[in-house]
Amino acid sequence: MSEQTSPQPTTHLGRTGVEVSRLALGTMMFGDWGNRDHDDSIRVIHRAIDAGINFIDTADIYSFGESEEIVGKAIVGKRDDLVIATKFFNGMKQQPNYRGGSRRWIIRALEDSLRRLGTDYIDLYQMHRPDEHTDIDESLGALSDLVTQGKVRYIGSSTFQPSQVVEAQWSARQNHTARFVTEQPPYSMLARGIEADLLPTTLRHGMGTLVWSPLAGGWLSGKFRAGQDLPTTHRSDRDPGRYDLSKPGIAAKFGAADKLGALADDLGVPLVHLALAFVLRHPGVTSAIIGPRTMEQLESQLDAASLELSTETLDRIDEIVPPGTNLNPDDAGFTNYWLEAARRRR
Repeated sequence: MSEQTSPQPTTHLGRTGVEVSRLALGTMMFGDWGNRDHDDSIRVIHRAIDAGINFIDTADIYSFGESEEIVGKAIVGKRDDLVIATKFFNGMKQQPNYRGGSRRWIIRALEDSLRRLGTDYIDLYQMHRPDEHTDIDESLGALSDLVTQGKVRYIGSSTFQPSQVVEAQWSARQNHTARFVTEQPPYSMLARGIEADLLPTTLRHGMGTLVWSPLAGGWLSGKFRAGQDLPTTHRSDRDPGRYDLSKPGIAAKFGAADKLGALADDLGVPLVHLALAFVLRHPGVTSAIIGPRTMEQLESQLDAASLELSTETLDRIDEIVPPGTNLNPDDAGFTNYWLEAARRRR
């Protein structure tokens, strides 16, 4: 079986008319959480831009602002050619009111991000998680004001559940505010849960969908194969519990990663390319966010968006991981706080 390649594609960001590369550069690994060498991180960003990636995604919480600062240095003289996305929500300080979706914090967080990025506007400003303590009307009202002021071009959500996506769309229409034009969920060959409801929901609402962790936190790097010791990686050092094979969900991921690696071998392509091409094949996916820490990791992913997968290949993937299935429930990216015992047992 052979796969065909084609030139690096671009697409439109939902119904905005903005054109973005199908691979977006995620920057979580630049700074204290990953590559602490700013100059080297900037070289990686510049290589991605030179390769045709015009979409850069970051967040205030990544290395507590350091990632945004690195991106800010890297885009000097290149800003007008790029679509810059960042996020707010997670706590930036221990004190109250430095997190969440309140008007107070959104306005403060945006000003901080603008300063760190060295720009006067954000192309896509995203709410990193839903906020159970704040009405979505409040968050959308504040974000809409920032759009009106020209500090933000578009707004989006990240890791919202389908019902929360719909509620936000309804709120925007009801209150005549700016609406979320994108959603950013986790999606990979090992975590396919969003196929069941979220992707159909974003398609119905004309939203762009930017998927994170398409390599499943390194599980689809090609290093996890049967008969070999588990590799030691930067991610496993930071969070060893997510690589504990005594847990059923993680053991299932290991078995599937090995079978997917064998499939990639049969096709004569790197597993990394197969993984990225798979998520981009879904009609509801706009861009896949890659998160390299090093130049080598970036280079290994750059050509993946041009790989075309046959129907036979997609069928074989479905046999290994059924559609709409998360092999490990923890990979959903969202912890349902309403199932906590204290909320169920009143």
